[in-house]
Amino acid sequence: MMRSILSVIAMVSAVSLLYKWRYRLLNTLLTVGIIRRVAVSASMNIPSFREKLLPELFNSNSHNN
Repeated sequence: MMRSILSVIAMVSAVSLLYKWRYRLLNTLLTVGIIRRVAVSASMNIPSFREKLLPELFNSNSHNN
């Protein structure tokens, strides 16, 4: 019983720390080239993400203002 309570407390603590430092961890992971390439290719396989991102990247009017 005590062991399971300690496991739950440890898991909740780990998740809360990961949530707190999520952007720092993401930036650290994305400095590794192969992980960055895998993340970009995986995100480009998501249709809604691709439909929103690509028009904004290649819109020539956004840089003229």
